[in-house]
Amino acid sequence: MLNPQNTLDTYYLEARRDLLEVAAMLDRYDEAVKRDGSKAENESKKDSLLKAMEILAQPDHPDANRAEQLLDHFAKIS
Repeated sequence: MLNPQNTLDTYYLEARRDLLEVAAMLDRYDEAVKRDGSKAENESKKDSLLKAMEILAQPDHPDANRAEQLLDHFAKIS
């Protein structure tokens, strides 16, 4: 079992990469909106990602199982 510092050191770069991927996808969406002059007909997937980031941004809490919260959130999206 890793201690807190080793956990951060081990998984930080991978998590940072994944967050950059989400940011890049949202930037590509924004550029497409600018280029086409209109938003997607159904933005529920974009809104779902933004809500997921809100879940991740919640302050530390001993019972905050973020992975479970995200699984529950994405299970509700059709």
